[in-house]
Amino acid sequence: MEARTPPSAERPGDGPPLARVKAPIPAATALGAPRHRSSARRRLALAAVVLVAACGAALWRWPVAWQPWLGLAPPPASLTVSGNIEAHESVLSFKTVQSRIVELPFDEGQSVKAGTLIARVDDADYRQQAAIAKAALEVQRRQLAASEQDEVAAEKTVAGDQADLAMKKLDNERYETLWERGFAPTQQRDQAATAVKQSAAALERDQALELAAQRNVELARANIKSAEEQAALADIVLGYTTLVAPIDGVILVREAELGEVVAPGTPVVTLADLDHVWLRAYINESDIGRVRFGAEAAVTTDTYPGKKYRGRISFISSSAEFTPKTVETHAERVTLVYRIKIDIDNPTHELVPGMPADAAIALPRP
Repeated sequence: MEARTPPSAERPGDGPPLARVKAPIPAATALGAPRHRSSARRRLALAAVVLVAACGAALWRWPVAWQPWLGLAPPPASLTVSGNIEAHESVLSFKTVQSRIVELPFDEGQSVKAGTLIARVDDADYRQQAAIAKAALEVQRRQLAASEQDEVAAEKTVAGDQADLAMKKLDNERYETLWERGFAPTQQRDQAATAVKQSAAALERDQALELAAQRNVELARANIKSAEEQAALADIVLGYTTLVAPIDGVILVREAELGEVVAPGTPVVTLADLDHVWLRAYINESDIGRVRFGAEAAVTTDTYPGKKYRGRISFISSSAEFTPKTVETHAERVTLVYRIKIDIDNPTHELVPGMPADAAIALPRP
């Protein structure tokens, strides 16, 4: 009996049965593949966002390093301004006195120390006035001595009057007792009473004179005080005949000459304080927001090329100025400038007033 091959069995020439029959797909694989692809896309998008944020933060944190790579110019580290050197200037003149200059030892450009004699005028008449004031003071002192002697004499006179009055009162009491007993006449009693009244009147008169002597002493002392003040004033005016330097500095201008008669307040010399100089400059309105009070600055001049002087901003004007016009229009608001002041260290006195200079002001990092 011949055996039959099942339909699913292998036949000659038909190949493996799996080539003809499609294998079933597992249920887990069929359901999970789409969800896996969506999650991968989200992770890739999140990573891209993080990368972009990191790049932006790096560009913001290190602009100087990244901006050239992006083709952008880095922000400037300093702001350059120009101006002129200025200093405190003192115009020296004689006070109160009017006379002829007899001494003027310094010329323009010379340095002087504080207390140095700058000029002197003829002081003969002012010395005479001081001598007169001293003589008047001596007169008042002698007057005080005489008034004090009068006061002592008045005190002694009052003391004598008081003793005389006491004696007259005793005599009057004795005569009154004798008259009452009939041993003394009425005339003697009346004379004793009259003597008491006369002695009391003399005492009152001398006490008034003593008070006047005391007032004279007080007046003499007040006159001495006035004379002392007059003498002191004369000495002060005499001191005004010499002109001394109030500070260390350099004589910029000499307005007077030797032998010239100067009136009070007439300028003689102009003295500049070179220990404290500054640069007067102006900043555009568009740059004022980048400048800070106390910012460091490097000052340079054409006179000393290659040399830098340390400075710092000590003043920023709160009000803007127009340059060159003074009328504000919308189109010209960019012409507004603010005045600044840069204090400069000048220990060698190389910087002098009027010298043009440039300053590089350090700006804060963005």
